[in-house]
Amino acid sequence: MEYAWYDFVGSIGVFTIITTYVLLQTEKLKSESLVYSVLNGAGAMLIVFSLFYSFNFSAFVVESLWVLISVYGIIKYFWKRN
Repeated sequence: MEYAWYDFVGSIGVFTIITTYVLLQTEKLKSESLVYSVLNGAGAMLIVFSLFYSFNFSAFVVESLWVLISVYGIIKYFWKRN
């Protein structure tokens, strides 16, 4: 198996999402925080980016929805501030 540069990008995304989840579970982040939604969205976008080079439909659907849900969280954060 070859490990290409886009696999590395996807791995950074996976690490970002897992780290964010660990921070949530250890109560270092709150699910309502902007940082939580931004980190989740960024991680998912990195994975989606890597999928353009090595496509997997199921992973693409999950990560695309993860991005959309994160965008919703970001919008909700700013909506509540106003």
